[in-house]
Amino acid sequence: MLDLKYIKNDLETVQKGMEKRGASIDFSVLLKNEEKRKTLLLEIEKLRHQRNVVSDDIAKMKRAGQDAHSSINKMRSVSDTIKGLDKDLAEVETAIHSFLITLPNLPHKDVPKGKNDTENRLEKTHGTPRQFDFPVQDHADIGEALGILDLGRAAKLAGARFPLYLGSGARLERALINFMLDIHTLEHGYKETLPPFIVNRTTMTGTGQLPKFEEDLFKLEGLDYYLIPTSEVPVTNIYAGEILAEKDLPFKFTAYTPCFRSEAGSYGRDTKGLIRQHQFNKVEMVKITTPESSFDELESLLANAETILQRLELPYQILTLCTGDLGFSATKTYDIEVWMPGQNRYREISSCSNCLDFQARRANIRFKRENTKKPEFCHTLNGSGLAVGRTFAAILENYQQSDGTVKIPEVLVPYMGGQKTIENET
Repeated sequence: MLDLKYIKNDLETVQKGMEKRGASIDFSVLLKNEEKRKTLLLEIEKLRHQRNVVSDDIAKMKRAGQDAHSSINKMRSVSDTIKGLDKDLAEVETAIHSFLITLPNLPHKDVPKGKNDTENRLEKTHGTPRQFDFPVQDHADIGEALGILDLGRAAKLAGARFPLYLGSGARLERALINFMLDIHTLEHGYKETLPPFIVNRTTMTGTGQLPKFEEDLFKLEGLDYYLIPTSEVPVTNIYAGEILAEKDLPFKFTAYTPCFRSEAGSYGRDTKGLIRQHQFNKVEMVKITTPESSFDELESLLANAETILQRLELPYQILTLCTGDLGFSATKTYDIEVWMPGQNRYREISSCSNCLDFQARRANIRFKRENTKKPEFCHTLNGSGLAVGRTFAAILENYQQSDGTVKIPEVLVPYMGGQKTIENET
């Protein structure tokens, strides 16, 4: 959420930022409500002072044995007026809050202006795509042929866009989760967490999923609870409503969770395979830090995600997202895209974002510096480290062999109990 004071003091900059995002927003209603709020506050303060004066007069009159009936009626009238103004104030403050929580974050000055993902800026590539001397297959075809992936029976169990891993496929998915968690905890210094997979409306609102993206979420019928679309949601909110000590920052968390997304508006896209699922596994990284260090933390977050792909020896590229592709809560995002030879293209496997104080302001996550009285809002960052199903798919496509088997990346062999190849398990 953006700071109302900042909007008022630098409206031109805010408007330019929104225009850069392609968002046309009329701030006049917000500013009128803010003026109304200030007027109401002044009036309420004036009347409360008047009530206090009358209350003192009543006390003096009673001590002097005088008739205070008229003054008592006057005080009751003032109190009734205050109650009515308090109600008006609450309505205006609700309108202001409702407006603010629909505003996206402002893009960082380094973010390129663009309409969609075709205008993202390429930053670098790493690794050389493998040259095959046999017809390359898509990961879904490979997995089905080997008997380690059964999307047809998954559809019978739950519907389209759900996975069913079998045998070595299930073990490879688990191996990837454990490998990623080990790297992030043992080498990168993240604390492992296992958060709830279901959260409440307040938690969803804290990271920006609500109210704007409710149609993208799975909601429990009859309850105000939601399945998490990413562990960024519960992990970022661990310290919601709390004041942290500067000396304890940054907090670095990693978590494995299943993720659930309705993929509203994506029908007809990536219907085959593991690229766009309603349920998928992901290892997430979350940081809570000070404002002055957040962009350095973004670079290290990106490097931590890259490490996983480098150890797996998977080619990838890094993009800075343009304003038209930038997420609602982010000020700057790097996407990592892994090479998928079965599709002959790079596909997103991680997004690493700096949200500045946008989420912290919504969730009220603050910190206090030494020798200062007033707490400040933290900065929050998040990144996939990585999307496990897409990593699984990338391994099947990049490590496929001419005989239909799949070689297991060397770093995963210990996690697979020494198994080096996935052969036909049908």
